[in-house]
Amino acid sequence: MVTVGSAMARSVLCLWCCFSLVFIYTSVHGRPEQHSDSDDHENKIQALNKVNSDFAFRLYKSIVSGAQSQNVFFSPLSVSTALAALSLGAGGETHQQLLSGLGFNSSVFTSEEIHQAFLDLLENLNQRTGVDLNVGTAVYVHETFKPQPEFLEKLKRFYLSDGFSVDFTKTAETSNQINKYVSEKTHGKISKFIEDLDPHTIMYLLSYIYFKGKWSIPFNPKKTREDQFHVDEETTVPVQMMFLNDDFYNYYDHQLSVRVLRLNYNDSFSMILALPDKNINITLLEEALYPHHITKWQKWMSESKYGICLPKLSLKTSYSLKSILPEMGFKDMFTVKANFSGISDHSLLVSEAVHKATLDVDEAGAEATAVTGIGMTLFSARSETIKFNRPFLIFIVDQKTNNVLFMGKIVNPANSEIRH
Repeated sequence: MVTVGSAMARSVLCLWCCFSLVFIYTSVHGRPEQHSDSDDHENKIQALNKVNSDFAFRLYKSIVSGAQSQNVFFSPLSVSTALAALSLGAGGETHQQLLSGLGFNSSVFTSEEIHQAFLDLLENLNQRTGVDLNVGTAVYVHETFKPQPEFLEKLKRFYLSDGFSVDFTKTAETSNQINKYVSEKTHGKISKFIEDLDPHTIMYLLSYIYFKGKWSIPFNPKKTREDQFHVDEETTVPVQMMFLNDDFYNYYDHQLSVRVLRLNYNDSFSMILALPDKNINITLLEEALYPHHITKWQKWMSESKYGICLPKLSLKTSYSLKSILPEMGFKDMFTVKANFSGISDHSLLVSEAVHKATLDVDEAGAEATAVTGIGMTLFSARSETIKFNRPFLIFIVDQKTNNVLFMGKIVNPANSEIRH
């Protein structure tokens, strides 16, 4: 049995998400409920969306700095939600690093307003009916460890947290319990989230997001053919390439030399694909890309007829954020300088920060997982074809709030499992 005494106890923060696409729904869903909030409330929501968007791109650039030639896929919203929830129990410099690392300016938000804005966002996403979307958190606490009641109350109030008492020294039993919860929340997409549980753990915080939607214009499986994907100038891999010919919103960014295409789901959710010109290395696009480009693309998109070739995708990614977050300003929480006095009078630190994500995209999705294909086309009087047969960027965005739910880079569709 682990006791919390003279030896420093450790808390574990875990961040994870799952994304899968299926296209088996045929019923027509209603529009989401409309809320009549005050202007000040709306301003706070918009400010949170901007903070989350800026954080998403900073996190993306930190991840790709060590994975230039790898596929990337993650949920920035899952990570920011977990870190914001953790800040409920942080004090002093640790609290300041968490908020500043996320991008919050104290002159715009009070701590209370930050957590209220996250609650509003989570409730808004959970109320959407045109897609299957579920976001929330959970906390597992060692049975002999007694966190501050106020911390647990606020975690449940603002972050919709489920709470569980466990014995972390029974590593197999507790791992199975957490993995079962994760599997249920991700509909089986992530079935073994915990692989090596530290028996000294006293708290484990999860943040999850699950998205399942169908294309507003589905691909025809009969038109899917084997094709070649150009990983780089010397390397090609075979892929199952989907094809669709229809009207799509698109934009060509001359400044960045990139063609941008938007594929819509129900309920204002979209996938945005960014395909650099053939002579442009995707690394140059990554370095030049910032949140305002997404806003710019959305504003200037126009609808034209295109043929779209998009590879079927099935990805699993795993990231250790312990080496990534300190470079983004989240330093003390992993060290003896950590201040989590809002959780306990005992000395706590974060011993692990993990993020896992999955992406499945296909034409119509007869099963619960499917890969979403997106294609772009050049403007022309006749219908030309845009082939996503070289590295491209991918974003899953909520058009209503401009939140980036997921983002990533497809470098090699043949690599289905990525660990970093």
